[in-house]
Parts: sequence; structure tokens; C-alpha cells
Amino acid sequence: GGCVSILSHASLTSSLLPFPSSHLNPQLPELLRQCEEALTDRPPRFDRKFVHIGDGDGAPSSVIRVMQWNILAQALGEGLDNFVMCPLEALSWSRRKYLIMEEVLTYRPHIVCMQEVDHYYDTLQPVLAGLGYSSHFCPKPWSPCLGVEGNNGPDGCALFYDESRFELLDSVNIRLSAMRIPTNQVAIVTTLRCRITGKCVCVAVTHLKARSGWEWLRSTQGSDLLWHLQNVVQKQPGDPAADIPLLICGDFNAVPNEEVYRRFATSPFGLDSAYKKLSRDGLTEPEYTTWKIRPTGECCSTLDYIWYTKDTLRVDAVLDMPTEEEIGPNRLPSFSYPSDHLSLVCDFSFKEEEWEGNNKPAHRK
Repeated sequence: GGCVSILSHASLTSSLLPFPSSHLNPQLPELLRQCEEALTDRPPRFDRKFVHIGDGDGAPSSVIRVMQWNILAQALGEGLDNFVMCPLEALSWSRRKYLIMEEVLTYRPHIVCMQEVDHYYDTLQPVLAGLGYSSHFCPKPWSPCLGVEGNNGPDGCALFYDESRFELLDSVNIRLSAMRIPTNQVAIVTTLRCRITGKCVCVAVTHLKARSGWEWLRSTQGSDLLWHLQNVVQKQPGDPAADIPLLICGDFNAVPNEEVYRRFATSPFGLDSAYKKLSRDGLTEPEYTTWKIRPTGECCSTLDYIWYTKDTLRVDAVLDMPTEEEIGPNRLPSFSYPSDHLSLVCDFSFKEEEWEGNNKPAHRK
């Protein structure tokens, strides 16, 4: 049972059993081939390449590949979002599920953070479980998907991790609050231990309030998430060196000059945004992470981020963005790409302690 049978039958269990729990699963290329076979009539994939970053210190250690992706809720894509330049056929779940799986299989991340997931239980969870991923899902309390006829349940955030690489220590679903009032936005905060290095990392996925006019709410939701993270990572109060490194992935629905972005950039965690590494000066976000056309007009902006603790994690590589020409005049989603948001994929590694004689850590300057 390959990707075609996994994704096209309701009864998934027997199809999934042959796949061992390994990130370098030898059957993955075959699964990918079957996905591509199901998509034979589509335009070519975006030709995205990893840009390798030569920064940081310390010896190289095992790379952790992280994907951040708002996959576009099926009920919203076919209903409320009204992508006027995208043919309805390109928005069908029977097509999009293959493109979504192909994206994950192409890059094979160890950690996958997704927003707008409304096919978790029937598709993403069982298929990715068959490839060795454990996962957690947190639905929105009042998902807009529920108002769409023929919906598949609420959308929410999902976090997947490769079980052969990580051991689960803790995971919590959070309903974000604004001034102590619960909101409709959520987050998942999961603490993992790397099986290779023995080091821990705390991974968060979130999706903040959309649309202009809600900047204040996004800022407050961001502050609430940072508060929750403080409680998770601060193992020994007053000893920042003992704190667990952070990876925070999200569709923040906020451009880089918004207050919530500044809150993360100036937080006590010492966070930086990984995709700035693509720019020449290393200080500028990409021009876009989403590009779509709605009845109200064209929207090309940067709303998605992977934040990381810069003192303890190093960015080794960043997947570049497709060009305007590759995306095409009708923008996203399309027959080439299943979402209005582009996936962000980064390779991270733990910064190593520097050692001097007698196995004592050297003083860090």
C-alpha cells in the first residue's frame, strides 16, 4: 500500500503497517514516486534549493530539519477564502492531499508544524504515523470551517515529529488569551529530546488572529504564548544556561513591522527569525511567504516565521523561495502548489559547548 492507496482509501491501517518508523525510510522514495504518479498532469514543482549558511561556532552536530506550513484548510480553500484566480479543480482535496504529502516527503523534515489543518484524523495523522511521525493536534474552539457546508470538522494547529529522532517529554495544547480572556487562536508546545545528542528542544506551533485592525490582539496573543513558553523552558530559575532551546513556528498573520514581531525579536529568550538568513544582510525577511488573489485584491506579504534561540541553535540551511515567475500570474494556490502560503524549511543544529583540557567547558566570550 503506497501513497495512492493510503490517501485514497478510508481504511488506512493495513496500508500503513509496512512502513518502519525511520526518518530515512527506504520506502519513502517509492511513496513519493506514487504521489507524483497521481499528479502527472500538473505543472512542474517549484525548483527550490537549500541555501547553506556559514555562521555560528562550535563543531557540527546532527541536523534537525524543521518545516513550518499553513497548508490552507480544505473548507476555507473551497469556501470562505474565495481564491478567484484558482480553478476549483485545483482546490479539490482529492488533488491537494497528494501535493501536501509530496511537499513533506520531498523535504523529509524531522519536525513539521502546520496551521489550518482540517484533515488531521482522516489523512495527515494516519499517513504520517505510517512514516514514523508522532503528532499532536489542537483545533480552534470556534473554527470558521464549521460554518462551511460539507466541512470535515474544525481546523487547527498540528505538530509532527520523527519518532526515530526524538523522544517526547511533554506536550501541551494552549488556548491563547488576550487580557485573560480566551480567544479563538491556539498553540501546541511540545518538548522533545534528541535521541542522537541527548539534548532537549521545545517546539511551539501557533496561528495568530488574521486581518488588519487586529494588530493589538496578535500582539497580546504573542505575549501570552511567550509567557507560556517561559514556564516550559526555564528549568532552573535564574540560570539562563539551563534553559531549553526554542523553535517557534507560526503563521503570525503579521508583517515584520508589526508589534507582535517586535515582541518576539526583543524577547528575553534571545530569538531570531531563521528566514532572515536568506537576505544579503542577514537582517531582512523574505519579500513574501504568502501570495494570493481574492476579490478584494492581491496580497503578497510575509506572515510566516520560524523563530529560534540564537545562543543555543545554529541555522545551517534555509530553503529558498520560489520566484514570481515560478509562482505564476494567478498566484497561490494553484495546480502546482496546494496552499496560499509557502512552506518554510530550515536545518538547525545545536551549538556545541567549547571544551578545554580536563573536560571543563571553556568560557564563552
